[in-house]
Amino acid sequence: MEYTHLGRSGLSVSRLCLGTMNFGPQTSEEDSHKVMDRALEQGINFFDTANVYGFRKQGEGWTEQIVGRWFAQGGGRREKVVMATKLYGSMSDWPNDTFLSARNIISACEGSLRRLQTDHLDLYQMHHIDLETPWEEIWQAMETLVRQGKVIYVGSSNFAGWNLAQAQESARARHAQGLVSEQSLYNLIERRIEMEVLPAALEYGIGVIPWSPLMRGALGGILRKQNEGRSASEGTQNVLAEHRAQIEQYEAFCDELGHDPADVGIAWLLAQPGVTAPIIGPRTVEQLDSSVGAVDIVLDERALGRLDEIFPPVGPAPQAYAW
Repeated sequence: MEYTHLGRSGLSVSRLCLGTMNFGPQTSEEDSHKVMDRALEQGINFFDTANVYGFRKQGEGWTEQIVGRWFAQGGGRREKVVMATKLYGSMSDWPNDTFLSARNIISACEGSLRRLQTDHLDLYQMHHIDLETPWEEIWQAMETLVRQGKVIYVGSSNFAGWNLAQAQESARARHAQGLVSEQSLYNLIERRIEMEVLPAALEYGIGVIPWSPLMRGALGGILRKQNEGRSASEGTQNVLAEHRAQIEQYEAFCDELGHDPADVGIAWLLAQPGVTAPIIGPRTVEQLDSSVGAVDIVLDERALGRLDEIFPPVGPAPQAYAW
């Protein structure tokens, strides 16, 4: 496994991040623990979750609990993992258990710490921008958690480029570190973050953590799987319907390269400037093992150029829409 720094921080993380959203709804607790054990064996030290994951009962934090019980087994599990979680979504029907008020930042952190059975979060991420809460309030709460040792680094998710600039300039005025990472939707099909988010992240030294690197599986060899009689979700079918011609070319080019489409999609992301670690979301140990090989794939300029032909970039960022 290869490692890199998370943004401009000194924190070393694996080039793949283990996403846990399937733990609970799709993967049993026993199998989730096996996947996490295997991830450590493969050298993956970067795990991502969120307080709302699990989706069984509001406020339960099922996925965080599964990870917490895995940590509680000991054996250096917690010490080896860079643990990231997120807040923003509703954890109850009460008005202050949602969004990014100072009150919710503090209370949501305490809840995640309890469920994860740990005394600190390595990376605490805002799951979405909160347009109603001032940055002074957000940073005051985050700085309180940092001073208390409950949070080490702060990140964002689903922010616009302007939001990243707001966050960093506000933090700079407080002589604070600000954001070290931004978790965004990014893949060969969905490249809009190249317009503003990626340039802003590069300018401010914010590491980009792409989620859905295979666009709901549409870049994971969906046509081949269909020919084998395997089904896909409705969302994936919709992506395929819109991009079928491109995906046909893509899978043919992956055959030419001699690599699995899923590995090529992740390898392409790893080759993009500013990208720290794509999030992989395996449901089984076998799926995890099949994803790790992407780190070893080096796409040359010809291959990267061909992928740009199949999935064109949005244009010279960030002035793509200007004259």
